[in-house]
Amino acid sequence: MQRVEAALSVSISDLRKSPSSVIESAQGEPVAILNHNRIMAYMVPADVYEAMLDRLDDLALIEIAKERAHEEGVPVHIDDL
Repeated sequence: MQRVEAALSVSISDLRKSPSSVIESAQGEPVAILNHNRIMAYMVPADVYEAMLDRLDDLALIEIAKERAHEEGVPVHIDDL
């Protein structure tokens, strides 16, 4: 059985009938979209999605920084810049 990671779940047919009422009912929280009682997708508010992407970018940059932590810097004089 699938674990539902949202307080609200709706069938895809209910979403098609009235997407704005589903969004309103969610009150800014994620919504699990079901097709034949299986989770097919999650719908999240735009600001939550953007925050998730920002966090993924941050995690990728952290990995790059960790990989490069052992590298030595190159001495540069300020006048050479």
